[in-house]
Amino acid sequence: MDATTLREIQAPLKARYRDDPDAALVTLRASGSLGEGITCSVETGRALADAGLHPASGGDGSALCSGDMLLEALAACAGVTLRAVATSLGIEVRGGRVLAEGDVDFRGTLGVDREAPVGFRAIRLRFELDADADEDEQATLLRLTERYCVVLQTLARPPELSAGIAAGSGA
Repeated sequence: MDATTLREIQAPLKARYRDDPDAALVTLRASGSLGEGITCSVETGRALADAGLHPASGGDGSALCSGDMLLEALAACAGVTLRAVATSLGIEVRGGRVLAEGDVDFRGTLGVDREAPVGFRAIRLRFELDADADEDEQATLLRLTERYCVVLQTLARPPELSAGIAAGSGA
């Protein structure tokens, strides 16, 4: 897809969202089914993903770790966003890699140390690009990718969260 095609596709969406901001609000959903042992199966739309404990918290490594899945979602979103930004700016990106890595202290997850955080204490995102972009273009790509990547922005500015349980017999 080239910049002109992308603009043609997005122009009516942008106009609609300017005229009717409520039309831009979309509720995305995910659900999981509690599986055998300590697992939860999540339907991704393309495949079934079985999540379980990371080996550092007692898992055997046969199930996906949700922390890894979070980093994968970040890498995917950042990669798609960078491609869209590059396309919009007319910067040819022939290929490359998106690398996301994060540090987790499993003492928090396992309740070993109440002072240890549960979750990531640091996440790093890096791009290795095959592109002829100069330093200014690379800086613009990175700045706009950071600005428009939904997963990155959600991590940077956490949304309001809520959780609940609906218990019943035969659920």
